Amino acid sequence: MEKIRIGTRKSKLAMKQTQMVAEEIITHFPDIQIEIIGITTKGDKNLTSPLRQIGGKGIFVSEIEDMLKTGKIDMAVHSAKDLPLNIGEGLEISSVLKRGDFRDMLITNEKKEFNSESSFIVGTGSLRRRNNFLRMYKKASFKDIRGNIETRLNKLKNREYDGIILACAGIERIDISLDDFSVRIFEPNEFIPAGGQGIIAIQTRKNSKALMIAKQISHKKTMLEFETESYATKIFGGGCTTPFSVFSSVKDKKITIMMSKDGRKIITETVDISERFKAVEELVESL
Repeated sequence: MEKIRIGTRKSKLAMKQTQMVAEEIITHFPDIQIEIIGITTKGDKNLTSPLRQIGGKGIFVSEIEDMLKTGKIDMAVHSAKDLPLNIGEGLEISSVLKRGDFRDMLITNEKKEFNSESSFIVGTGSLRRRNNFLRMYKKASFKDIRGNIETRLNKLKNREYDGIILACAGIERIDISLDDFSVRIFEPNEFIPAGGQGIIAIQTRKNSKALMIAKQISHKKTMLEFETESYATKIFGGGCTTPFSVFSSVKDKKITIMMSKDGRKIITETVDISERFKAVEELVESL
């Protein structure tokens, strides 16, 4: 029986996402044995400093990529929004699962809700989220926050913040209850997600057997969206040190692309799928 070793971060969410990948592989290749290997990254070791100060998104990826390059694992599973602009040499994102809920949500304590004129403190280290949020809540202020979903919710319960912003997909995948909180979910046309948000990405070595297996489980529509958003982020030079945001949605043979350089103004265009990269270049140029 062939064995595939899949590496990922040790967080509950990362493990859940990797289990989703494993189940998809077994559905298509029932004779393959899966071993999931938890890896501690630099980002997991430093839970106090803002990401923009300690290396950005790459701090969640570099150790995992090193194990992939040296053959200690055959695949790596990432949250696509955590991928750096450039992935490791000799590696590629070979596959994605069907996209989950791509939206962001505001979570507040005790069913308390805020309006556009409220003054309150929100936990997020993301410049994208801060700028998007200020368009709707002009008097909000922000404090950095780190840690997994449970840690962030506990900090909210302990009133370190009046609210926090999280990705819907993470809450959905670890099936955590928000019954004790008030939740507002933002649609993309009012609060653009991060590029790749809600997407589980599978990374392999180029020309490997694992790559061929991964490609068999890739979701075509999601891959088109992932490629479009990744391209936009790369040519803009986005990342956690900028407030740039991009989202795309494929329907039939068309793709709608939404983009903002700072959260203040959103531009949108719908084109044929074959024209998506050209449209991205034109949108970035017009920002």
